[in-house]
Parts: sequence; structure tokens; C-alpha cells
Amino acid sequence: MPAAQSDLREELNGAEEDGPEHDARIFGEVTDLFLSNVGRLGDSQIAAVDGVLAHLVGRVEATTVIQLSEALSTVDRAPRQTIRKLAFHEQPQVAAPVLRSSNCLAETDLLEIIKGRSQQHLLAICDRTTLNEALTDALMRFGDVSVSNALARNAGARFSECGYATLVGRAERDEGLAEKLGVRLDIPGSLLRELIGKVADVVRARFLTGSRPVARGKAQNSAATAGQVARKAIDYTQAQSEVVALNRTGKLNDSIVNRFAVRGEYTHVVAALALKADVKVEAIEPLLEADRVYGLIVACKAAQVSWSTTTMIVRNRPHCPPSTDRELEQCVAVYESLLLSVAQWTIRFGSDRILAKKSEPAAAPTPGKKVSQPA
Repeated sequence: MPAAQSDLREELNGAEEDGPEHDARIFGEVTDLFLSNVGRLGDSQIAAVDGVLAHLVGRVEATTVIQLSEALSTVDRAPRQTIRKLAFHEQPQVAAPVLRSSNCLAETDLLEIIKGRSQQHLLAICDRTTLNEALTDALMRFGDVSVSNALARNAGARFSECGYATLVGRAERDEGLAEKLGVRLDIPGSLLRELIGKVADVVRARFLTGSRPVARGKAQNSAATAGQVARKAIDYTQAQSEVVALNRTGKLNDSIVNRFAVRGEYTHVVAALALKADVKVEAIEPLLEADRVYGLIVACKAAQVSWSTTTMIVRNRPHCPPSTDRELEQCVAVYESLLLSVAQWTIRFGSDRILAKKSEPAAAPTPGKKVSQPA
């Protein structure tokens, strides 16, 4: 490597005279040399590579530099000055890979780029696995509506109270942003309440009765049981008959539904909510899944079930791990924000969507593609 280092320095010194083809050749050789030996290079050798590549980044064709940016974006020991040159590159196609993924950029670098580069640069930063409050505040200050939507979609983005309030304010005029915010796991209950009050009925109904992300640990637990639950069709005939009989005699009250939940009699819970909310059991059943808790809250409110009983229903859902404090805070916000008439309209809207989706024909297999058979 030392000999190669010396040769590269000599060739680099002549780069001004030899022109673009010479630059491209040296750039390619050094890139290949680094990427094939990165695990064996010492700090001084990486610094030598850095000196060459950082010098040439602005003198080589963008298509070639994009390849370097993609290759270095996931390398933890990437040459730092080269990474900075790539990140600050005026062409967003060059900068984007390292802006999205590189761990070698300091927060100060990212803040400087946010303040001085294009919206495409900002959008690339929005895709980083994690973003702290200082970065999201800056992105919202200098970014357009696309940036706000990209941030709301990023589960790893963290927002200050002011940042979240800004997003909720913008969501009043942006349906897509409202729906993304409505299903975030970390939105404070107070701001969820504000969001529910600001948006149009249809927008609210879409995010309250649709699926939402589930915390990583909860998702794993749910995945382990989802297949078993999906394969076992549940017959609600008996539960529906018993619930109808109770209702006819005036005994289908809050305490009875509470008792069903505590005992884990969820065929009866589903049948009771469906009857009292005036929707089909097929529309209530999916709401017991971990990613549909908001829809379950809406169904309980529409069925005129008390918050105490609603809590029992949420806490005792089959195959669902315990709700977090934040999730319960969000559930309270949903329950208390909805008037009875709004909850009833919302659950019927959601019911129509769920039943319509169930009735959609299965997608036809692609010609020539093998279709796996059920076990």
C-alpha cells in the first residue's frame, strides 16, 4: 500500500495536465483499492485515500461520483473529507446516498446542508434511520410540504413539542400529512386530540379505522400468532344469538360487555360491539388486531361502551401484548375527542372499507410465475 500511495500521489500531481480521463482513471483505481481493502487499512492509509478522492470528487463525472457515494454510504470507516464533499455536492443525486445512510457525517454537517442546499438534499436527510429533534426542527424550518410528509413517515424521526405542533398545524391543510401523523406511535395524546379536531371527517375516519404501525417487540409477538388466528375461522352464530337475546331483555349493558372482556370471551365482545354500533361482526373482528387499536376505540365509543369497559377490552385482546403508556394515552385522546355521532359515522365508514376490501377478488397470478400452494 505505501508504494501504491506514492504512485498515486505522483499521478495526482499531474492530474491538472492530463485532464478528465486521467482523473477518472485515478478516481476509479483509488475507489477500488479502498473498497477492496477497507477492513485492513490503517488510519494513515485511509487519510491518504481521503486526500485523493476528496480532491477528485469535484472533477469527475457525476455518474461516476454517484457510484462512489452509494458505495461509501454504508462504510463506517469511510474517508471523512470525501464523505463531506459528497454530502455537500450541489447535485442531489450525488449527495443523496451519503445523506440517507452515512454514519460519518456530523450533526453540524447535516444542519449546514439543511440550511444551504436544495429540497432534494433535505428529502434525502429525512430518510435517515434516526433523526433527533434539532435536525427535525431545522428540516421543518427550511423544508417544504414534501419534507414535512417525509418526516411524518419516518418512524425514527423524533420531534420537539414545537416541531410536532408545527406538523399538526400543517396537517390541517394536507390530508396525506394528517394521515401519517395520526398513526405515529410517538404522537402525544394532546396533539392527537388536536389533530382529530382539525381534520376533515373522511381523513379522520381513514387513519382511525385503518392499520397503524406496531412497536417492534409487539410486531414480533403479533407475527408469531397472526398466522394461527388467520387460519382459524371463528363462528359468531352462537355469540350473536346470545347477545341479541340479552339486548332484547335489556341486559346487554356496560357491565356485561366488561365481563365478556375480563373473561376473554371475545366472540361475545365482537358480537356485542357489532350489535350496539350497528355494523357487521366481520367489520369489528379485524379491530382486535394489535395494529387496529384506534378502530377498536372508535367501535367502543360508537357502541356507547364506557371508558372503563373500553380499557378492559383493549387490555385483554387475544394475542396482543400489553399496551404501552403512550398507546393508552393516545387511546384516551381518541375516545374523548369523538362525539357519539362522529364515532358512529366513523365506524360505519371504516366498516364499509373493511368489508369492501374483504370482497375484493384475489389478484390473478402473473403469467409464467409459480404460485405457492397452501400447506
